[in-house]
Amino acid sequence: MKRLLAAGVALAAVAIGLTGCSGSDASSCQNKIVNPDATQVTMWAWYPEFEPVVDLFNNSHDDVQICWTNAGAGNDEYTKFSTATEAGSGAPDVVMLETEVVPSYIAQGAIENLSKLGADKVKDNYSEGAWSDESSNGSAYAIPVDGGPVGMLYRQDILDTYGIAVPTTWEEYAAAAQKLKDAGSTSKLTNFPGNGRSYQQALFAQAGSAPYTVSSKTDVSVKLNDEPSNKVLSYWNDLVQKKLVGTEDASTTDYNTHLVDGTYASVIAAAWLPGYLKGFTGADKNAVWRAAPLPQWKGAAATQVNIGGSAFAVSSQAKDKKAAAEVAMGIFGTEAAWKLGIEKAALFPLWKPILTSDYFQNLQYPFFGGQEINKDVFLTAATDYKGFQFSPFQNLAYDKLTEAINATNKGKKSPSEALDTYQKAVVDYAKGQGYTVAQ
Repeated sequence: MKRLLAAGVALAAVAIGLTGCSGSDASSCQNKIVNPDATQVTMWAWYPEFEPVVDLFNNSHDDVQICWTNAGAGNDEYTKFSTATEAGSGAPDVVMLETEVVPSYIAQGAIENLSKLGADKVKDNYSEGAWSDESSNGSAYAIPVDGGPVGMLYRQDILDTYGIAVPTTWEEYAAAAQKLKDAGSTSKLTNFPGNGRSYQQALFAQAGSAPYTVSSKTDVSVKLNDEPSNKVLSYWNDLVQKKLVGTEDASTTDYNTHLVDGTYASVIAAAWLPGYLKGFTGADKNAVWRAAPLPQWKGAAATQVNIGGSAFAVSSQAKDKKAAAEVAMGIFGTEAAWKLGIEKAALFPLWKPILTSDYFQNLQYPFFGGQEINKDVFLTAATDYKGFQFSPFQNLAYDKLTEAINATNKGKKSPSEALDTYQKAVVDYAKGQGYTVAQ
């Protein structure tokens, strides 16, 4: 949910003084406590427009109340949470985590097994992939909130100008990139950022890469230089070296502008990006935007992937773990809460009662000419996603992936050489952290 680089959206990190655990004074909350005699559950989260969601929960619950604090976005929050975990005090009862860092906190013993706290009773409210992403060895450790099922957002006007059909396969996508260049278009088909991280990992996964297996707190397998990853990186490196796609870093103001000013004719993106495109500066006022399913590999079964996503976990320091689990399961467990999340915060829901509702499927997006992009693209992408196993050291792995992509984009290493270096760096790190690593 931190909008991981593929769309270049950076959320503001707000530093707030940290509060205590359950039972903290209501004056320390960023929201109103409606029933002061009820059990209080402290929560850290940085969702946009989140206070109305908290208020909705508090107004509808007599037994438990949320005391919410924005402790910063992404790594700002994680630094504080990790510090509190190591210190043995100061952590909230419920904490918002991006899906990719959940395995790290499971390994640290920082978050609770929610299946032991009744979470399995809401399992059917989520797709197989969404639930799997927050689980380890069959037990859930976080409750899914939003996700990033992937599709293709494209400029219909640019493709029409050059007589290019909407690509449905990666082979057609490469041909479209070549056709744009041959026609002298000032637009490239897309961008392949050196700092794409979760974007590239999702593309590898679509081709069949499953690089991590976590069998215990100290036993992992790592296979980052596998055939699917080589296939995908070689595909993109060919486009890069032919200058058919861009290579500028994502997560910059310039990149955001280039997404909407005609620099690129398409972007492979998560379902939350449509809510942000309309706010980027420098947009081409004559643009005609549409959404289409993610291109697939010719001859392969359709495979859906995910970029980004977040969940609520219960801290091991929570004093009333049952109440904390009730909050984690219930905060986004109503249609009213989700309408706030969708309409005010551009979240893509993983809660099936709203995900599959007529309201959400039929939602029209003016930026896309009124297209019902959820029904046309993202509902299938979300419900058919099967999940992905992240590593317990994902931030380090992403840093090393960035080095690998930059090395190939700049022509310093071949895809296979870069992936071999990536593999060695991650394995060496894991072993240095005390893991037994199978390759």
